[in-house]
Amino acid sequence: MQIAQNSVVSFHYTLTNNEGEVLDSSEGRDPLTYLHGAGNIIPGLEKELEGRQSGENLKVTVEPAEGYGETQPGLMQEVPRDAFQGVDDIQPGMQFQAQTQGGPLMVTVTQVEGDTVTVDGNHPLAGQTLNFDVEIAEVREASEEEAEHGHVHGEGEQEQEH
Repeated sequence: MQIAQNSVVSFHYTLTNNEGEVLDSSEGRDPLTYLHGAGNIIPGLEKELEGRQSGENLKVTVEPAEGYGETQPGLMQEVPRDAFQGVDDIQPGMQFQAQTQGGPLMVTVTQVEGDTVTVDGNHPLAGQTLNFDVEIAEVREASEEEAEHGHVHGEGEQEQEH
């Protein structure tokens, strides 16, 4: 069966950056399973998986625009240290959930200087070219509920109204 709209796809992957560093991998874990066409994985990878079938191996390069987007300078800002009440030792790399006008946003601390903390609300992979090494494990038709809900239901998951 070929991957198409409302296919449930399971695949193993290794994700590297242009320097060859492994950023993420399913090695030693279950394959990643998603509902094709529902926007559950980055657009550039989903587009390349279209029409493929189980057993295929492929290498996919995804530019930032079809991955996690370009880095947006407006999502980086300096905030006073006292905005982090209850956190004594703030270090670069720490992540926090910030409340913004658009709702909650994960931010990563990039710099701490005196009473000023610089945070970045961009996805950690924004602005990066992503290189995927993919092995498609399984392709099946989605159940009616999965297609309706827009995501894959796990083994034994109870059906709930959304």
